[in-house]
Parts: sequence; C-alpha cells; structure tokens
Amino acid sequence: MNPLFEEEIINQPIGWIGLGVMGEPMAHHLLTAGCKLNIFTRTREKAKRLEDRGAVWRDSPESVGRESNLVFTMLGYPSEVESVLLGSRGVVEGIRSGSVVVDMTTSSPKLAQEAANEMKKKEVLFLDSPVSGGDIGAKNASLAIMCGGEKTGFERIFPVLQKLGSSIEWFGPSGAGQRVKMANQILIASTMIGTIESMLYAERSNLDLTRVINLIGQGAAGCWSLNQLGPRIVSKDWSAGFYIKHFIKDIEIALEDSRRIGLNLEGLKLAHRFYLLAKEKDYQNEGTQALAKVLKELNS
Repeated sequence: MNPLFEEEIINQPIGWIGLGVMGEPMAHHLLTAGCKLNIFTRTREKAKRLEDRGAVWRDSPESVGRESNLVFTMLGYPSEVESVLLGSRGVVEGIRSGSVVVDMTTSSPKLAQEAANEMKKKEVLFLDSPVSGGDIGAKNASLAIMCGGEKTGFERIFPVLQKLGSSIEWFGPSGAGQRVKMANQILIASTMIGTIESMLYAERSNLDLTRVINLIGQGAAGCWSLNQLGPRIVSKDWSAGFYIKHFIKDIEIALEDSRRIGLNLEGLKLAHRFYLLAKEKDYQNEGTQALAKVLKELNS
C-alpha cells in the first residue's frame, strides 16, 4: 500500500453508525488514528465519549452519508441494517457518488446483495464486512474481518480496516463476507455448548476450573470460547461481549441461508434450541457465556 494513498484514505471524512458493545471501541480506534469522524446512533448519550474526543454528531444516517466519503455501520439486526442503509433518511439518500459503504453487522447474505445493488444505483461501492472476536477483539483492534463486495472497494479501504482488525480478507462478491461469518457462527454455536458442558463436568468432579481451563485450553480442546469465556464463567461475569439475543439472530440467519443453498444442519438446529432456552429464561441480554447458567439449572 502506498503510504501517501493510506494517508489520503485515513484523512477523508468517515461516518460511523452504531455505538454498541463493539461499535463504540471500534470507532474510538479510528479517532485515535486521526480520522475525521461523523457519528450517529439511536441513543445520543452513547455518543458522548466520542463527541468529547472530537467526533461530530449527525442527526440521521442520511446526514452521515452526505458528510462522509466512507460510511461504516455496526448494528444489531438485519432489519436495522435495512432501515439505516436503505430506509427513509437512510445512508443511501445522502451518500455521494464515488463513496464506499461498509456494513460490519452480522447480517444476511441476501440483504448484503440487495444493499450492494441499491448502492450501485448511486455509483457507490458496498462491502459486507462482518467481524469476529467479540468485545475483546473490538477493544484490542484484533478483530477478524471477512469481506465481500467489489474488490476495488476492499483495496481502497484496507488501510482503515487495519485500524480495526488484525486478520482481514476479501472472499468474493457481495454476500461472501456474511457467508464466511455464518461459517464462523455455525462453528461457535456448538463449540459454546461443548465448553459449558466440559466446565460443568469439571466442576461436578471437584476440579479447579481455572487450572482445567489453563491446561486443556493449550491442547486439542483449546478454542476461543474456552480460553476467553471460560474465565468469565468461573467469575460469574455474565456481561455481554456478544449478546445471546444477537447469537440467536445469527443462528437463524445461518439456518435460513443453509436452506437456501440446500443444506440441512442438524447440529446447528440442536444448538439453536439451547440458545432459545436461554432466551426463555430471560438471559437474552447477557453474554453467550450465560448458557452455563442454563445448563446448571437443567442439572440442578
């Protein structure tokens, strides 16, 4: 990457929409890098720390689009993505020709393709670029970022993505990024069940859970769920690095898209039922590690 080109990209006005558990720290990284940031979120109070650091509040996604050459969205649900990007006073109504829009929400491949088509009518490039790594990855700028869309758009914004993640790849046309994320979520869905079952077994066997995690986490059983969320389970920290309600959304997107391409994923269906049980117990606003409470209650 030409350093002058990188400086030009970083110094352009950038829009950021969505300041949740992951969105806010990601936006902070761009401010730290010297980016000029236009921001919007449904609850303005969430923008205060960014405004204090120099970000400029805009009153709608349309206004963010009008004032920015590059717009990022980091939202919760596909319905929010559709509204913010394509709805009344959405980004598409303000964005200028030649700009780039990047949706980092975990959303549906079908919606990514629809958004790309609508943006193309405005001569705007669109990338679906969901991330993996949770709140820890967002805070440490160590996210894995999986991208779909026009490769020219990916190459253009790559220096900005490097401020947010450490593993960044382009996988193909619109929707490809979301499909890589679905592969990621399909794996995590069942891995999380294995993690909590393993830990409950160790606990009932009167083993020191922290020592168990430290040891088996370095062997063949080692995985992100065990090594990052296991300690939170031990300390009974149920705060959300990734909400159960959002993971249910992701599983349902994966099941829907699997049916679309002719797949029947029985393991994912089983995991889905467990996550729905957590929702029934009103744990949907806690982190996915709160599944451990569900399992313990089932075995009490």
